[in-house]
Amino acid sequence: MAGFTFRVMTWNIHGGVCTAGRHDLQRAIDLILGHAPDIVAIQEVEGRNRPGTAPFTALREALGGHAVEAATLRATDGCYGHMVVSRWPLEDGTLHDISVPGREPRRAITARVQTPGGALRVLAAHLGLGWGERRAQAARLAALAKGVTEPLLAMGDFNDWEPHGPVDRAFLGTLPSRTHGRTFPVRRPLFALDRIYARPRAALLRSWTDKAARTASDHLPMIAEVALLPEGEGRTTRLAVA
Repeated sequence: MAGFTFRVMTWNIHGGVCTAGRHDLQRAIDLILGHAPDIVAIQEVEGRNRPGTAPFTALREALGGHAVEAATLRATDGCYGHMVVSRWPLEDGTLHDISVPGREPRRAITARVQTPGGALRVLAAHLGLGWGERRAQAARLAALAKGVTEPLLAMGDFNDWEPHGPVDRAFLGTLPSRTHGRTFPVRRPLFALDRIYARPRAALLRSWTDKAARTASDHLPMIAEVALLPEGEGRTTRLAVA
């Protein structure tokens, strides 16, 4: 296979709380490690009301050592938000305010990853629940994506219940391929909330979910194999979604 192939993952870990209601961040860490992603976007990292824990630090140290963190809600005893963790250094890590007035604060993460196969840009987000809120946030993400000339991955919990909702429409023509696996609710997945978008189209080789995550979160993770192709090389691909 031409190009450099690696693995990425996005997962809403529900604050490290399993479906039985117990806090068990290590269970989430172990599941992620089992898939060995080179880059992982993690949503709902919860450090509030967790005495003696530092979940952002624990996830960074366990999963790659390099991270960009987006704390969106803060308390005296910790913070809540999302993050990107990589086994390779993350450069130019930037937080972008995509909040909508009157709604929960939201931040998008952008970063440059210098992989062994070349440079890659990553965009990660956890969008809001309201339709209008999500449409505005998706437009902001699309504007960020359009400003990138390198290969690009957009990952996260987009909270988009519609097959061709505001996120797909915003990314049309900018991020030509995406995963389609259903990830929520965890016991009987009906909606593809957790997605990975890619540019160029041929970069996204295959994708799948992991039903074992049913004991660790209320979302299934989305995992994908990605290829950085030599400049000028392109090919069609069919996504295999489990």
